[in-house]
Amino acid sequence: MLEAAGVAVFALTGALVAARKGMDPFGFILLATTTGVGGGTLRDLLLGRTVFWAQAPSDVILCSGVALTAWVIAYRRPTVLDGWGAKRLLIWADAAGLALFAVSGTQKALAAGVPMLSAVALGAMTASFGGILRDILAGDRATVLWSRDFYVTAAAAGAAATALLTHFGFGPMPVLAGGLAAGFGLRAGSILLGWSFPSLPGADAGK
Repeated sequence: MLEAAGVAVFALTGALVAARKGMDPFGFILLATTTGVGGGTLRDLLLGRTVFWAQAPSDVILCSGVALTAWVIAYRRPTVLDGWGAKRLLIWADAAGLALFAVSGTQKALAAGVPMLSAVALGAMTASFGGILRDILAGDRATVLWSRDFYVTAAAAGAAATALLTHFGFGPMPVLAGGLAAGFGLRAGSILLGWSFPSLPGADAGK
């Protein structure tokens, strides 16, 4: 359920970007699906496992459903998905997907028996890679590669909290709550309060 939620939320962010770019229905499906399953695909490949969506079509169907629903809304009400509210929805949906995948990615890695630090790295990759693919395919600068905002840092915080709470024997709900709170909380603080690392002297922050 946790992974499915992450897939759906990240698929929504891909569909919102597709709406902003004025893509056709198949563009919506491609961008939503790539965003929704991209991080989990990288994780499974690095773990040497069969890619999760290749085993069953449910995740691809989910992404396609989100994409087509968004396309219908964009077609009938163009301003709904192309305004200030849509941009805010994209930002917050991305933050939610980041936190969900940081937790689920770390849990899958731990279940595969990898060391804790490796599990944290895989969790952060799972949370970040879908958004990177979305931005690159849409012709945008990948947020994670130029923004000083806490993005990968938030993903790593969610993954680390998940790994530590699991290591100390906490149950599923405290692990889930702690991982989501760390990942989403740090990203939310960056969005609302401007939390970020200081710029390097003379560096271009990209903003």
